[in-house]
Amino acid sequence: MNILVYLQAMSFVLSDEIILNWKNLISEKNSQALKAEMNELFSADIARVMNQLSDEENQFVFQLLDEEARSEVLAELDEDKREFLLESLSTEQIADVLDNLDSDDAADIVSELPEEKQQEVLSQIEDVEQASDIAELIRYEEGTAGSLMAKELVSVYTFETVNQCIDEIRRQADDVTQLYAVYVVDNHERLKGIIPLKKLLISHPLARVEEIYESDIQFVRVDDSLQLVSETMSRYDLVVLPVVDKVGKLVGKITIDDVLDYLKEKSEEDIQRMSGITEDIDVQDKIWKISQARIPWLLIGMGGGIIGSRIIGNYEEHIRIRPEMAFFIPLIGATGGNVGVQSSSIMVQALANNMMFSNVAKKLLKELYVGLFNGLICSSLIFLYAMVAESWKLGLVVSIALFTVIIFASFMGTFVPMTLHRFKINPALATGPFVTTLNDIIGITIYFLVGRILYSMF
Repeated sequence: MNILVYLQAMSFVLSDEIILNWKNLISEKNSQALKAEMNELFSADIARVMNQLSDEENQFVFQLLDEEARSEVLAELDEDKREFLLESLSTEQIADVLDNLDSDDAADIVSELPEEKQQEVLSQIEDVEQASDIAELIRYEEGTAGSLMAKELVSVYTFETVNQCIDEIRRQADDVTQLYAVYVVDNHERLKGIIPLKKLLISHPLARVEEIYESDIQFVRVDDSLQLVSETMSRYDLVVLPVVDKVGKLVGKITIDDVLDYLKEKSEEDIQRMSGITEDIDVQDKIWKISQARIPWLLIGMGGGIIGSRIIGNYEEHIRIRPEMAFFIPLIGATGGNVGVQSSSIMVQALANNMMFSNVAKKLLKELYVGLFNGLICSSLIFLYAMVAESWKLGLVVSIALFTVIIFASFMGTFVPMTLHRFKINPALATGPFVTTLNDIIGITIYFLVGRILYSMF
């Protein structure tokens, strides 16, 4: 890729015009022009365009890619697009694609295949060591460090010299596409430390590894959670993290790009949970799958609405006498829901950052103080409005009810995520319909109870 093409690729912005142009070239079967377009792009950008094309169009594009580009593009595609292409390829073709990928990317693709097809593909990979690495990686449980690591790395023994280290790097140059550091192991392949590349370059060629390596190194075990992996890399500003097995043997590494992909996926899942979507879905999924993911919390919201309507029905006689109270029902419900979502969002963020349990009481108390302060401001403003618009009596009812609802919603928005977290349920659920529906029901109840008590005293 020359410098001009490189700069064009760096500035690539996906647009409707680009997608339409590709679609036209595909419909015209203009392979030469389409190849010219793809030659100006990185594989990741080609995948971005293909994610916007139909499955049949992607088949045409995929056939035009060279062997290396096919592998890189396939690894970057959205899962549903990749699934269709994998179904259209023979096991031998899939094996050829995997030969050009790092073990972690290859394992991700193999894990998406049916189990019987996995074995067939692995048996046709020419590089036996690569096939063995992939077979090992797909056995690790999803969500663990082992499921995210790559096997490609450079390791040296403590008794070797700097010259031997450099020779080892040269020997593995074709297998290791990105080299961040050289790992040091003992005779039993157990991780002992690391040699930064800078230190390796400035050390005497005959110096022994045991004299220059750094033993203070962060690592994770294969069964550690990806949450721990991301926290470790973030806390110590690492771009790569070694992975060891239960006895300390070096088995792989995790790079920052894979962790960023995990964090992006986790963030998308949390946003969906916060919106009341129970499954991982995409806008391109089938209607039934999208509906199936959304309907449970919609039904819960409907149930909450029915309960709220029954509560209002129980106060029908009161509303008939004081019809002006009905004007502020939406305000009470909306404010309580908003306060609850705000509090729960802060709490979910704290839990995601592994807030210590000793700080929970402080956090809960702080949210109550915030609710008290916000309640005083909002209730004062609504009292002035209702007093001018209706009467001071209604203003007093609405303001006291609103103040109480805000305090309660602040408490619930903090307490519910803590409770879900304690029972190993994703606390992000608390920031969506769960808290909103609960606060609507209790908010309306508080509003009419306050109204009944105060109006009986006037």
